[in-house]
Amino acid sequence: MPELPEVEVVRRGLEQWVAGRTVAAVEVHHPRAVRRHLEGADHFVEALTGRTLTAAHRRGKYLWLPLAEPDGSPSGRALVGHLGMSGQLLVEKPSAPDETHLRARFTFTDRGRELRFVDQRTFGGLAVEEADGDDVPGRLAHIAIDPLDESFDVDAFTAALRRRRTEVKRALLDQTLIGGVGNIYADEALWRARLHGSRPTDRLTRAQVADLLDGVRDVLGEALAQGGTSFDSLYVDVNGQSGYFSRFLAVYGQEDRPCPRCGTPIRRESFMNRSSYSCPTCQPRPRARRA
Repeated sequence: MPELPEVEVVRRGLEQWVAGRTVAAVEVHHPRAVRRHLEGADHFVEALTGRTLTAAHRRGKYLWLPLAEPDGSPSGRALVGHLGMSGQLLVEKPSAPDETHLRARFTFTDRGRELRFVDQRTFGGLAVEEADGDDVPGRLAHIAIDPLDESFDVDAFTAALRRRRTEVKRALLDQTLIGGVGNIYADEALWRARLHGSRPTDRLTRAQVADLLDGVRDVLGEALAQGGTSFDSLYVDVNGQSGYFSRFLAVYGQEDRPCPRCGTPIRRESFMNRSSYSCPTCQPRPRARRA
């Protein structure tokens, strides 16, 4: 699933190619693409036609584009999108052939490039929701600010993390605690901080939390600079380009390869129906709690 860097790359593409343009028409090719729009596909089309997409924003792994009325006044609504496992928002020439898994198409009054929502596995989706100006839509309000945001409160995060009685990797994946971090970047940040993912959060020192947060910020920033992480053709930016951070991964997907820091073979462990990767030497398992 795309994580913060990948979604931010898409947001930047939408800001460049879509923001400020007025929707001429919308086509919904698959009902699952708008299943989160509870009023149905026809209402989704009506809510967008003739409205202007004024900007592109992100909260965690969600995107939203506030809508303006034909007279330019705020509509109080926004187009909200989540890419799911395989969703893509692509900007294409109208003459470009339809993608195999095209789910929705937006054309604009300037007759320029279209916006297409393509989703092979149909886990992603689009909806029009209530939103006051550029404020976060209500359904996204529970998602925490991400660590690259200037308003991220380090002290509050540190206190909240240390109050929890859970494993540190589970905490990193909790979008109500810290936004945008998924399995790939959690493993990479933990390696940088020399912490095993099962380390209890209530046993972390302030220095360890600081190292962890530095690791999260560094890896997210570096991945963003490389356009995100692409393992296959399912994640691309709005122009269909892949990200290249997979070439720089230290532990994720590197089972049995040498740790870049100490040379120990990387191990893979099962975690929440997926995999965790770590270095046995740099990230020793914590001792079990005493009964």
